[in-house]
Amino acid sequence: MPDELSSSDRANRSVICAGDSFARRHIGISDEEQATMLAEIGYSTLDQLIDAAVPKSLRDSARLNLPAAASEAEVLAELRQLAALNARGEPMIGLGYHGTITPGVIRRNVLESPAWYTAYTPYQSEISQGRLEALINFQTMVGDLTGLPTANASLLDEGTAVAEAVAVMRRTVRGHADRVVIDADCLPQTIAVVRTRCEAVGVDVIVADLSSGLPVDDFFGVVLQFPGASGVVRDHADVARAARDRGAMVTVAADLLALTLLRPPGEWGADIAVGSTQRFGVPLGYGGPHAGYMAVRAGLERTLPGRLVGVSIDATGAPAYRLALQTREQHIRRDKATSNICTAQVLLAVIASMYAVYHGADGLRGIARRVHRRAVQLAAALRTAAGVGLVHDAFFDTLLVRAPGRARAIVADARRQGVLLRLVDDDHVGISCSETTTGAHLSTVFTAFGVAPGVGDPSAPDALPAGLSRTSDFLTHPVFHRYRSETAMLRYLRRLSDRDYALDRGMIPLGSCTMKLNATTEMEPISFAGFADVHPFAPAADGYARLVADLEGWLAEITGYAKVSIQPNAGSQGEFAGLLAIRAYHRSRGEADRDVCLIPASAHGTNAASAVLAGMRVVVVASRADGTVDLDDLRAKCEEHSHRLAAIMVTYPSTHGVYEEGITELCDIVHAHGGQVYVDGANLNALLGLARPGWFGGDVSHLNLHKTFCIPHGGGGPGVGPVAVAAHLAPFLPSHPLHPDPGRRAGVGPVSAAPFGSAGILPISWAYVRLMSGDGLVAATRAAVLSANYIAARLAPHFPILYTGAAGLVAHECILDLRPLTKATGVTVDDVAKRLIDYGFHAPTMSFPVPGTLMVEPTESEDLAELDRFCAAMIAIRSEIEQVANGDWTVESSPLRGAPHTAQCLVGEWDRPYSRQQAVYPAGVTGDKYWPPVARIDQSYGDRNLACSCPPPDAYAS
Repeated sequence: MPDELSSSDRANRSVICAGDSFARRHIGISDEEQATMLAEIGYSTLDQLIDAAVPKSLRDSARLNLPAAASEAEVLAELRQLAALNARGEPMIGLGYHGTITPGVIRRNVLESPAWYTAYTPYQSEISQGRLEALINFQTMVGDLTGLPTANASLLDEGTAVAEAVAVMRRTVRGHADRVVIDADCLPQTIAVVRTRCEAVGVDVIVADLSSGLPVDDFFGVVLQFPGASGVVRDHADVARAARDRGAMVTVAADLLALTLLRPPGEWGADIAVGSTQRFGVPLGYGGPHAGYMAVRAGLERTLPGRLVGVSIDATGAPAYRLALQTREQHIRRDKATSNICTAQVLLAVIASMYAVYHGADGLRGIARRVHRRAVQLAAALRTAAGVGLVHDAFFDTLLVRAPGRARAIVADARRQGVLLRLVDDDHVGISCSETTTGAHLSTVFTAFGVAPGVGDPSAPDALPAGLSRTSDFLTHPVFHRYRSETAMLRYLRRLSDRDYALDRGMIPLGSCTMKLNATTEMEPISFAGFADVHPFAPAADGYARLVADLEGWLAEITGYAKVSIQPNAGSQGEFAGLLAIRAYHRSRGEADRDVCLIPASAHGTNAASAVLAGMRVVVVASRADGTVDLDDLRAKCEEHSHRLAAIMVTYPSTHGVYEEGITELCDIVHAHGGQVYVDGANLNALLGLARPGWFGGDVSHLNLHKTFCIPHGGGGPGVGPVAVAAHLAPFLPSHPLHPDPGRRAGVGPVSAAPFGSAGILPISWAYVRLMSGDGLVAATRAAVLSANYIAARLAPHFPILYTGAAGLVAHECILDLRPLTKATGVTVDDVAKRLIDYGFHAPTMSFPVPGTLMVEPTESEDLAELDRFCAAMIAIRSEIEQVANGDWTVESSPLRGAPHTAQCLVGEWDRPYSRQQAVYPAGVTGDKYWPPVARIDQSYGDRNLACSCPPPDAYAS
């Protein structure tokens, strides 16, 4: 174990963070503010508060064994050195990942703009109109290109998107065998991800060469790749027709750039189209984050996983965007949810959509033609080479080249000259052209194959089958035509970002979501070329290897576990990976019948959904009146299911924001019955440095790097959800067939398409830990607990705090109970949330984990002035509720129900019983305020009149 803290170290922990370190800039509270806050709560020192709040049975006093804190300049220098160790080269490997150019105006004003990357998921639609418009552009782009009417607002990557499509087909098709057929020419990582997901739920996967027809076995669905992983472009219409004639559904994994020139799947029989939008301006990032997509035929809209943006109207009848249909459906349906996906890749989807907006249909066709001509030029030259042949004559951007006995030497020679090709086997090389491929790169390939540069016919005919040429229009909406100049594009991006509320405007006090500082120094390295431009299957990425090893080791130290995998690219995937490890462990011991997963009633909805995806049966454990897990009910459920018990999933601190005293006893009870303890790490921000789940009884946890470790939420994604396990579960961590470590290529299978998931954003968390070190991380936790208890103390006289621990304290968040006020006055949590917009705030988490409540988490990054501004707003709103109670207003005529108030509402006659000033400049609000672009949105109208693509311009005519 690490060294114990000395008495002087303990004394220093009474202050938030000493010295002029980065931690001073990350943590918002000064020493003077700390004293004020402690006095409000009723404690003399921070040590006393932490000792009272955190159960002594959990606490460990061992220092975190992490490198000493570095300065911001030192961290950037270290990351530049790591980036330089990655052998970039021109990535001509293909397999679903391609070189692309992010237009500078998009890179600087989206990817690198806190107005876009610090925003939260657009559950509060009125203050998310900018990114919702960007996402409906994304949906329109995907729908147009695939030829299918409805697309969602992005998924995690192509491999998991295909897996989600398989699940949609399985739920939709009835009366067929639990079997899916996948074309052998699908991407290898996709096949592996689908196998992982299907094996867990008992679905057979048949991988077959479908060029000669479908297998005779019964099946519910077929998955095709267009173009194929080998590069071949085939007409799959007959296969699709045959599958549908047999009552099955068809999913096509399609390259969107190719679809600018080729007939879209929706025109030749696909029910579902899936894929990646990476090559639409999104950096390679060693595999992610990239926005996957899914589009479906009419009638399947309500089966879509993930998020769907729709068009509705606001209180004035004006068009407005909002999330439609299944928004957060995991919380409602839990183990009956259609997916465990709780995030998207919003920031990356915005980049891809803006790439299409910037280039338009003609620009995309031009890029596709240039890419194709490069491939045609390459093919023409290689046909002249001795001992070399092309396996396929029809292709878009990828060649499969036959070079008997020479493949390894060719790939090695090209690599030495700075071009990365794909070694298929000893006799075959794969070569993919992209937007970044130049004539010089082709010359390098010619040299590697022994072909003189310039050989071949530059006017050789296209290699696309004539019958598959696209004739239908796409991207016809005006938004894809208006912004051709950089000036116009810059102003469009600014106009959209101004419509949104992000952390660059003020606090986002969301419980369970930890909206903390995403420091510029942490964010800057993701744009370094040595990180951004690396293909996930590049043969030498030593800088990434070191970064991943560091981060996995640091996370293991922080959590007290033996081993960590950062492959899961979302919290939902981390949950799934952890449960797969438990499942595999039981099976390795001959206990395959252990399939019961206990889940507390208060748990996050993805817990139950993940358990079902992992092939487990959910059994709910009751909560007591004080919000804690009912240990008597737990004992009873463990006794009842003792021989079938696989695991319990428990969040700590609890979903109710409390350090439960009984967590170690809970672990002991479950272990006594042979089960494993899964500790959900969603609330690690209240635990880091104070206690380690791997030490107090956990067997496995997933962590949210987009919560505790500073990866920004990006408007609803990206995320990273590493899974950490005890030593006995380490052999069952995710594997990957193309993992750079041969020892990790076989095993339980991958949960993400790339070996290291969303590796491109790992420098953010690496930098955070390196900047903070152990003491800084502990200080952050203590500050988060202090801030939450300060808010609870200040607001308790006005709103009851629903749950507290034994000392009347909370952890890092608190739940405000509005139910008595709602019962007395009719004012709802929705009313309070929308009124907070007028006060310049994003609302806390609404009605989770308890309906009719608000869950507040201030994080450690806010200063006292911002905390007080929020408290003042809530107290002022409480006074407005009192005016409703007193009969000064009816609830319908009150500013609470009229909120949010736009600038437009001030124009013309004013017929409301409160003043214009009270509407838009209530107590404490100054002239520097946020103006919502729309009034309150009618949610049910949008579901009754579902529209999920760009509305026509005349919809906005007033």
